[in-house]
Amino acid sequence: MWFVFALLSAVFAAFTSILAKVGIEGVNSNLATALRTVVVLAMAWLMVFVTNAQSGLPDISRKSWVFLTLSGLATGASWLCYYKALQLGQASKVAPIDKLSIVFTIVLAYFFLHEQADAKSVFGCLLIVAGTLVMVL
Repeated sequence: MWFVFALLSAVFAAFTSILAKVGIEGVNSNLATALRTVVVLAMAWLMVFVTNAQSGLPDISRKSWVFLTLSGLATGASWLCYYKALQLGQASKVAPIDKLSIVFTIVLAYFFLHEQADAKSVFGCLLIVAGTLVMVL
């Protein structure tokens, strides 16, 4: 089931790039990011209440609060940079560079989470980097 959600994530991310590129025209990229974030925030809290997950709020550990907060800050920085890049560049060039996050994730997971990077993962990373270079140069 995780694969279906991952695939849907990729499809929605593709729509995000296209819709954002059209929507950001004539709008400050920081303002556009803030508007988008309000919509994401409302949608996320709606899903919390629809699934009755709000009861788990008091059970969140201090460690989880810290790391979820840091993750939120990283997401915000990513979105601000992404929208600025979209405003200045072509979506077909910005999106592949943004997807280098796959490579960075694998490297960071190796060092910080001690996840193993086998030969297939390393080869896949090299292909992603090569594909990105082919697409943007």
